Amino acid sequence: MEEDTKPLLVPVGGDESSYGIMNIQFNPEDFKCKRPFHVEPTNIVSVNDDMQRVTDEASAMNKRIHYYSRLTSPADRALIAPDHVLPAPDEIYVYSPLGTAFKVDSCTDGYGKNSSIVTIFMIWNTMMGTSILSIPWGIKQAGFTSGIILILLMGILTLYCCYRVVKSRKMIPLLDTSNWEFPDVCKYYFGSFGQWSSLLFSMVSLVGAMVVYWVLMSNFLFNTGKFIYNFVHDINVTDIVPGTNGSNKVICPSAASGHPPQNRSVMFSSGNDTGFELFEKWWNKSQTVPFYLVAILLPLLNLKSPSFFAKFNVLGTVSVVYLVLLVTVKAARLGIHLEYNWFTENDFFVPEFRIQFPQLTGVLTLAFFIHNCVITLLQNNRNQENNVRDLSIAYFLVGLTYLYVGVIIFASFPSPPLSKECIEQNFLDNFPSDDIMSFVARIFLLFQMMTVYPLLGYLARVQLLRQFFGNAYPSIFHVLILNIAIVGAGVAMAIFYPNIGGIIRYSGATCGLAFVFVYPSLIYVISQHRAGQLTWPALIMHIFIILLGLANLIAQFLL
Repeated sequence: MEEDTKPLLVPVGGDESSYGIMNIQFNPEDFKCKRPFHVEPTNIVSVNDDMQRVTDEASAMNKRIHYYSRLTSPADRALIAPDHVLPAPDEIYVYSPLGTAFKVDSCTDGYGKNSSIVTIFMIWNTMMGTSILSIPWGIKQAGFTSGIILILLMGILTLYCCYRVVKSRKMIPLLDTSNWEFPDVCKYYFGSFGQWSSLLFSMVSLVGAMVVYWVLMSNFLFNTGKFIYNFVHDINVTDIVPGTNGSNKVICPSAASGHPPQNRSVMFSSGNDTGFELFEKWWNKSQTVPFYLVAILLPLLNLKSPSFFAKFNVLGTVSVVYLVLLVTVKAARLGIHLEYNWFTENDFFVPEFRIQFPQLTGVLTLAFFIHNCVITLLQNNRNQENNVRDLSIAYFLVGLTYLYVGVIIFASFPSPPLSKECIEQNFLDNFPSDDIMSFVARIFLLFQMMTVYPLLGYLARVQLLRQFFGNAYPSIFHVLILNIAIVGAGVAMAIFYPNIGGIIRYSGATCGLAFVFVYPSLIYVISQHRAGQLTWPALIMHIFIILLGLANLIAQFLL
């Protein structure tokens, strides 16, 4: 009789109440670590019901468990899914819209086994994206001193809003929100409007990231191909742009034209001039190279599962570490070139404060953006009471990385002879294509982006097609049409507007308006009001945050 009182679905080996939602670092001998269900990538940004959170094989069990769970209190976790309904551990991933895929090698039941150091590193790795290439340009647009201040202030502001996101689930009474993501919270408070607006702004962040990737991949592929061609044919080529002399050459592409640099160069060898001209005709940064990428990436976007590409996630970390190394070496060789002028501008230096500073805040909004997947990352933390501390440390390290790269590149940029205005939106463009360290950096970044791009396309497909058709892969025709539209946007931008700083600040300010400024603040105000705990200082402060986000978006189109 005693055995009849035991829950049928409780696994052998411990008290289930001591475990939480998700864990990374899978132990194959720990069978209880993969429950309750396989969480689809849409969990991070999905606004649909639970039917879309599980695989087809687990959906029936999902309904059964939800039925049984209604017979008990939400805190009673006696009825949970058994192991056999779950997929293999190598099929479980957590995706970030910013281009990172973490392999979930672990438990989906119980709080994670990740230490605080691992959690901090994962958040740092997720936030460090293409924005780092535009930080020096953003500091130049804002002014050196005001740029540093803005990075610190935006880091603090986005950290607070991220803190509000993490706490948002706990402010919902009488419901078990342990497996909710932030879009679920938005749907709870704002209904269908929260559902569709979450989808819209998530797509803005995804498509914006994919467009930036296409522009950068075109840039890196062009410079890589140019370096290899010149090396193989023993051609000594110099770009027709102003630059410094010596072995540590820095160039100013924007001084040669009002547009981003193309492949204009002069050959100083007795080689085949006709062959070189033919190469430059068919290897053009904006006219041909963006189309070559279509043949490589469009077929990859149509794959049903991108799990293979997620295995290359470590390349993101390697790329960032190498960029920091490159910046350090270049600064050591170039020295420091600074002159302080608060409001006046001369031929070589920019003022410490400039009216174009919102361009930096737009870039920083995306640079510090992790708000729609931070809950998933923190759920894997072994010590949940340290979530706020670990999140704060991660933001500090991200801000420190941005400050280091931005300040060092700006300070070491050789002025004179070049003006600080020459700092490009992608600071690697300030180094010639035959620079060895820059060539290696472009190779790393190109390969990393080519593996991350299909992951972003998969996430966009899952969000959009599931919302309209109830299936992430309704047919090859639907998927192909969507992918052609996304790739077409990238190709068009690479041809007509290859300015990654502009694309990053527009998309960052747009998606940040919702996920960073408006939703976290509104949810906090509404929850406090319902609980009868809302105070005037709190109301004024959060309205001010919303107005800052709105002003940030409007300013992008005025400057």
